[in-house]
Amino acid sequence: METAYLAGGCFWCVEAIFQRINGITELKSGYCNGSTQNPSYESICTGQTGHAEVVKIEFDESIVSFEELLEVFIATHDPTSLNQQGADKGTQYRSAIFYVNDSQKEIATSVIGNIRGAVTEITELDVFYPAESYHQNYFNDNLNQPYCRMVILPKIQKYFRD
Repeated sequence: METAYLAGGCFWCVEAIFQRINGITELKSGYCNGSTQNPSYESICTGQTGHAEVVKIEFDESIVSFEELLEVFIATHDPTSLNQQGADKGTQYRSAIFYVNDSQKEIATSVIGNIRGAVTEITELDVFYPAESYHQNYFNDNLNQPYCRMVILPKIQKYFRD
């Protein structure tokens, strides 16, 4: 198994998309590379901790490659939007790839380098903290919540329709 750490705005959106990709074995929403140890969602939302909302993605590379994951990532968020995805604004919502080895760094640099105007951060993973339990599997557990219906569901429908 391989592991990828991707930040594309709200982790609920990223998680919901990747739950539907073949070859994903486990997902965990959380926070990466900030200055606060064991941050809470409330502290992250201030934008003062330096963390990004991320999804830790464990995947079977014999089924889906890291590059293919990045293709999904790029297609389902705006890599040219600095510190914002839709109405979600702040550094915690930045577009970022936190690589765990030189191969991931090379692939990420190549993929992002081909996108005009991309602001996606490519940084070595320093630390990952799992988010609180109520953030895990959020879309599937909260289908009728307005954010899920108005923001996440259209992203899923668009990606899997196109």
